[in-house]
Amino acid sequence: MNKCRINIAIVESSLIICEGLSNILMQSGSHYNFYRFDTLEEIISGIQRYKIDVVILNPSMIQNNVKDFMQKKNSVPSVLWIGIVYSFHSREILNMLDATIEISDSSEAIAHAVSRLTSSKCHCLNCKGTEQLTTREIDVLRQVALGQSNKEIAETLNISVHTVVSHRKNIIQKTGIKSQAGLTIYAISNKIIQLEDFSG
Repeated sequence: MNKCRINIAIVESSLIICEGLSNILMQSGSHYNFYRFDTLEEIISGIQRYKIDVVILNPSMIQNNVKDFMQKKNSVPSVLWIGIVYSFHSREILNMLDATIEISDSSEAIAHAVSRLTSSKCHCLNCKGTEQLTTREIDVLRQVALGQSNKEIAETLNISVHTVVSHRKNIIQKTGIKSQAGLTIYAISNKIIQLEDFSG
């Protein structure tokens, strides 16, 4: 299967934050490649070398390098720039970025935000979005995302457990996502379920 990859550069001096962010996004089931850079200066050659689609960076890196940052950003207009915010930054600095995520956000919220922001970069999502899932597969996916077991899904949808398993295999094949967490994020991203559905 020809899967597209979204190349993400993380520009962050803290190894813990970099590794944590990479891990959260990898667990989401999306198909990202990660590259780590310590400084803003390294990023431009890295963008071309690794065909970077998205840069996630600590906004403090641009605080004293605004002019240099804007030159770099304007030289690669196709790249999406996301700030990972964990301290106070002026609105002026944050407005230079395409989007921001907060370090205090839940892992699901971070993964969902990045998935939503990068969806335009993902060619295979455009090719195999939810329209390729059958109505029944969408019904099954909704129940999977809500945490139901195969037996519970079978009872809810009035179908056999064998049929549920078959639908789940088809969903995994079509989306390329195996984990329940990844399928949940996929379902939220594609508006199959809403975050409010989890409170009921």
